[in-house]
Amino acid sequence: MVSSSGVSARIAVDAMGSDLGPAEIVEAVKLALAEFPDLNPITIVGDQMILRPLLSSAGLANHPKLAIFQASEVITMDDKPLVALKRKKDSSMVRAIELVKSGEAGAAVSCGNTGSLVAAGILKLRTLEGIDRAALAPVIPRKNGYFILVDAGANPEAKSEHLVHNSILGSHYCRMELHIERPRVGLLTIGTEEGKGNALIAETHESLKKIGDLINYVGPVEGFQIFNDEVDVVVCDGFVGNICLKSWESLVKFFGSELKTFLYANPLRMLGGKLAKGAFTDLKRRIEPERYGGAPLLGLKGNLIKAHGSANRHALKNAIRDANEMIKIDLNNRIEADIARANAAIRPVAA
Repeated sequence: MVSSSGVSARIAVDAMGSDLGPAEIVEAVKLALAEFPDLNPITIVGDQMILRPLLSSAGLANHPKLAIFQASEVITMDDKPLVALKRKKDSSMVRAIELVKSGEAGAAVSCGNTGSLVAAGILKLRTLEGIDRAALAPVIPRKNGYFILVDAGANPEAKSEHLVHNSILGSHYCRMELHIERPRVGLLTIGTEEGKGNALIAETHESLKKIGDLINYVGPVEGFQIFNDEVDVVVCDGFVGNICLKSWESLVKFFGSELKTFLYANPLRMLGGKLAKGAFTDLKRRIEPERYGGAPLLGLKGNLIKAHGSANRHALKNAIRDANEMIKIDLNNRIEADIARANAAIRPVAA
């Protein structure tokens, strides 16, 4: 199967990078194949000696949409990114990305080491024309829906131009993932008044106002606004974004633990907790990341999705679905056209 851009529409899935092991990856693939009838074929990448018995047990040994690509090594969470890429050239992560580079796959999904994945993605796939830095774009719940945070850690030392690119990357991904035709884009800062924030924020704010025909820029936003229904794409550098993401994840776990402690404090509260079990279950589904199982590394000449290291089969199933959607709509061609127009608007004209 070949996509409209001329490359294979297969999805390469790194089977070896998950904290939960390759068996969880196999189960995720099984769920995806069963739940999404129009899913593109999958190439599962890893050690065949480990994978073949798992696929057989899952009833996938002879599935017409499934193939195995041999990779003998694994990049672990403890590996240093550049060292790992140099020493583990036959790792499942690297081989999956190389399948995208060669055109044998249209997208890759991996739970592996984030630093290694970002480095491998940039080195192997390179950035799109007009873009200098890639960006991670997770989906995060907010009041009445979800928003895209971009960048969540790929580029911690950004320039104004990179943040402008992030706004375009995030807008395109938001249209695809959240089905919002004209996403509201906000620049994360410490105050909404003119002049608030550092030099990077001030310069970016002025640049974003120049590309109003490309994005729906609503202006600077503060931290307390992003979980209200005020913005659909939150733009920041990777340093700030990574802190935001990990703080949110930690806060979710904290409130879950505290709520459990208080509910078990006495029999009356336990009874009340049982009566409200349905509400608690719905809330858990709402704020846990399973619905959107991965964050794409946007801005590359190829589709790459980073799933959480501890993502379960349901989260991974949804990451595979997102990879399928990115191939189907040819996301990168749409992004590249808008990046060219943005660069023409914000870059000074040479004398």
